[in-house]
Amino acid sequence: MIKKSSFRFKFTLFLIASIAGAASASDTKLLKKKVSARTEQAQGPLYATRPDAMQFADDLASRRNLDPQWVRQTIGQSRFNPTVSRLMQPPTKTFIKNWRVYRSRFIDPIRIRAGVNFWQANRTALARAQAEYGVPAEIIVGIIGVETIYGRDTGSFRVMDSLATLAFDYPSSHPRVQERSDYFKGEIEQFLTTESRRNADPFEPKGSYAGAMGMPQFMPSSAAKYAVDFDGDGKIDLWNSPADVIGSVANYFKSYGWQTGMPTHYPVRFDTARLDMDALMAPDILPTFGVTSFTAKGAVLEGPALEHKGPLALIELRNGPAAPSYVAGTENFYVITRYNWSSYYAMSVIELGQEVTQAMASGR
Repeated sequence: MIKKSSFRFKFTLFLIASIAGAASASDTKLLKKKVSARTEQAQGPLYATRPDAMQFADDLASRRNLDPQWVRQTIGQSRFNPTVSRLMQPPTKTFIKNWRVYRSRFIDPIRIRAGVNFWQANRTALARAQAEYGVPAEIIVGIIGVETIYGRDTGSFRVMDSLATLAFDYPSSHPRVQERSDYFKGEIEQFLTTESRRNADPFEPKGSYAGAMGMPQFMPSSAAKYAVDFDGDGKIDLWNSPADVIGSVANYFKSYGWQTGMPTHYPVRFDTARLDMDALMAPDILPTFGVTSFTAKGAVLEGPALEHKGPLALIELRNGPAAPSYVAGTENFYVITRYNWSSYYAMSVIELGQEVTQAMASGR
């Protein structure tokens, strides 16, 4: 779900279900041994020198009933990563949105071929996920392809360094710096809770600069809520088990209200004589209008769209200096934007899935 036009603060990515459990004495000893064997990536100062980080570690250990020494050691040996901080800086100049350019980043022959291979290799898991959760295989394939090209690019940043950098040193130039800092502190809490439960080295997982990991790029809190053991081997692996990834993505969408059989969007055009564009655009991507009120404001629908029972939103995709593109988004379109809060992202997922489906059908 981060490295794209807008960052999804839910997430997304990782590891098992959330459980607030304490490690045993022997487990803690093993964890500490693994921590000491980690490889370094970030070159900034250790957070062990920061009183605020150490106080947070003590509070976290108390809240989650974790070993205080292990939590202090883990957070203390995390390093400030200046690259993470730089990448999270807000843009310094106005960004001109261009759907055609954005689309070309994610829908290309390489991703389409990789999608075909992924689908062919995981037909059974995709079919079962579609049957159990009601989420079409092509949407699941689209998400995984847009996120990491089916596991080819899952990120190279140590997750603990990324989360610590953004929790304790979120760029002060951001207009919501405290909110974002608090968000990443919550992600550290969930991540360490899960790693403690797994008796795992918290410095081993690598992900995006924002701490998103694995093929689906879930954040720790998203993994705790939505990741599932879909291959039935007794553990959840979002890096190496395509079945777990497929089931987890499908579960994520189902949990956010995916409705089986509902299209994601419909074509739309306008009757300029009665067009009230301001009213149509006011709710942004949130489905708000019934078909009757939507068309009364000058939106023109045809065919199956006129029979749609739920609310619709007018989705605008800007094309730089050219005229924007528009579609009528359904509640399922909105669900995709819960993965990444961007209509451009959602449409890329949809269209990549469609392209892979067409390539499969044509034998490409």
